[in-house]
Amino acid sequence: MTVRRNRVWRVLRRRPLSPLREHLREAFWFAPLLACLGAVLLAPLTDWLDLELTSEEIATAGNAAQIASFSGAAKSVISTTSSAMLTFIGVVFSISLVALQMAASQFSPRVLRLYVRSRLTKATFSACLATFLFTLLVQLGFEDTTDPTKVTTVPVFSTLVAVLLVMVSLVLFVLYVQATLRLLRVPHVIDRVTNESVAVLAHYRWLAPEIGGSGERDGGPGEGVTLLHEGRSGVLRDVHIARLVRLARRHGAELHLVPRIGDFVTPGTPTVRVVGGSSPKPRRIASALNVGVDRTMHQDLSFGFRQLVDIAIRALSPAVNDPTTAVQALDRVHQLLGLLVHVPIGELRYRDAQGVVRLVQPVASWAATIDLACTEIRICGAGQPQVTRRMSAMLDDLLRIAPEERREALLVQRELLGRAVAAEVPDPANRAFALAPDRQGIG
Repeated sequence: MTVRRNRVWRVLRRRPLSPLREHLREAFWFAPLLACLGAVLLAPLTDWLDLELTSEEIATAGNAAQIASFSGAAKSVISTTSSAMLTFIGVVFSISLVALQMAASQFSPRVLRLYVRSRLTKATFSACLATFLFTLLVQLGFEDTTDPTKVTTVPVFSTLVAVLLVMVSLVLFVLYVQATLRLLRVPHVIDRVTNESVAVLAHYRWLAPEIGGSGERDGGPGEGVTLLHEGRSGVLRDVHIARLVRLARRHGAELHLVPRIGDFVTPGTPTVRVVGGSSPKPRRIASALNVGVDRTMHQDLSFGFRQLVDIAIRALSPAVNDPTTAVQALDRVHQLLGLLVHVPIGELRYRDAQGVVRLVQPVASWAATIDLACTEIRICGAGQPQVTRRMSAMLDDLLRIAPEERREALLVQRELLGRAVAAEVPDPANRAFALAPDRQGIG
């Protein structure tokens, strides 16, 4: 048992509970910075290779005019690449951002985070910046002479590396255009959001049996000290789980997070309730809480539902009136709820290497998740038979597989759907048609 607990704790530390990796994925500057540093180091290296390996060949060669001609052509290629690449970067990425902004207005501005998190987007931008910076720095080592007899080096290696970087940039650009066009299509956006949600759900399913995830919350923690937030105001994006577990173990306490991931906190908001042991300093708790201006998918399954619901209700707005897109979002909501229906949620318990519960993190209960997934779509789509028929099919499927303790929330949604349709569709025949389950909505 001890060996198993130690293994779980080691996995806990390796798994993406530390937000650093996710923060770097959300940041657009990190990959371009590394690429620029690589270009800064690569430029003097190629200059040194050109000086060491070509100077002797030039001294022994007999045709200075041909050497000078090749050197001039190579320098022209590098100079042209340097000036063209900067223009290329500005035009391509500016147009891409405008196109994405216009596309996001059709489904949800929150999906722009997919563009920022895209590894391909960062790789393309980084490769283009590195190519520009490399060719710019290489030109500093060029000889300022037109006399063929005074040519001492030929930028052979610099030219080869520059051409290679250009080829890599072009290949990445083609892939980038394809990926960007996919992001302009709402089915692919819905698929990306769903895949991220499934990854968070997989963490829940992994955590529940091994770490001690519980079912629905049946009460708050016992007596203890409540610590208040001392940092800046914003949305609680994620928490550093391993750091809080170590902090609780060091103080011999059990920490109960008060806000859920995605809650808005301000100075003075209760953040942690300390049960047993001594109370950590509030600033140490604050250092493990990541507060920002918007939510992320790192530890926030509800944010995945939020994005899918936003896409659906925007599609159902009178300005767009696209119930088919709402049905596509409902398909993925159905998928996530089907995966979640047997997962114990309500709160997650994290243990240290000795198996002692050190951190209790609240997450949305099953009833709250059902309300999030269905309420707004039901209200906005009550007059759209395609949407109501798809939602009826979803609720019927979930009722067939849900355990007894989770059927009540689904039955409530089924009853509310019938009332909403009755209020929007007075004709009995049309009302019966609108409530008939159909996995495709209407064919």
